[in-house]
Amino acid sequence: MPFASFRDWIKVCSLSNMTFDNYKISLLEANDGSAFFKLIDSNRQRLEDFFAGTVSKTLTLQDTLNYCEKIQLRISDLSYLPYMITDMHTKAFVGLVDVKNIDLNVPKAELGSFIDHQYEGKGIVSKATSLVIDHIVQEYKFIKLLCRASIRNKGSIAVILKNGFELEGTIRKDYRTTKGEIVDLNYYGRVFT
Repeated sequence: MPFASFRDWIKVCSLSNMTFDNYKISLLEANDGSAFFKLIDSNRQRLEDFFAGTVSKTLTLQDTLNYCEKIQLRISDLSYLPYMITDMHTKAFVGLVDVKNIDLNVPKAELGSFIDHQYEGKGIVSKATSLVIDHIVQEYKFIKLLCRASIRNKGSIAVILKNGFELEGTIRKDYRTTKGEIVDLNYYGRVFT
C-alpha cells in the first residue's frame, strides 16, 4: 500500500511492534507538546546536566510547543528521531529514547535516553531502548550505534551495557553541562553487520 508521504511511512514503521508490558513507543508528534513539557518539567533538575539542549529549549510550555514543531522538520529529514515511551494506562509520557547525530552515509547514529523519576528502576528504559535499536537497525540499516555517558551517570551506563554496547574510550573535556561544567564522557559503541 503506497503512503501519502515519507512521514506517513515513518509513522507506520515506528508503530509496528513497539509495545511491551503497559508501554508503547512512538515518535513525538507536533501535538504532543504539552505532554512533552510535563515530562521534561517534572524531571528538569535530573536532566539539566546531560540533556542540556532539550532542557534549554523547553523552559516554558510555549517554548516546548515551538520546539516540537521544529522537531517535526528534523523527523521528516531523518536528522532526529525522538521515540516517546508512553504508559498506556495513564496515557502520559514516561521517558524518551532519542536517535540523534544521524549519518546515513555510514550509516550510524547516537542514542540517548531517560526515564521519569517515578518509573526508574523498573527496566522500562532498557526494554524501550532495545526495541528502538531493533527498529532502527532494521528500518534504516544502521551498522553502528553510539552512546555517550558521564562516568557518574550510573543509570545510563547500566542501560547502555544491558543493550550490548561496549566501552570504546573516554573523551576528555567533551561536554558542557547546563551549569557550565566541562566533563569527560565515555563513548560506547555497538556494531551491526
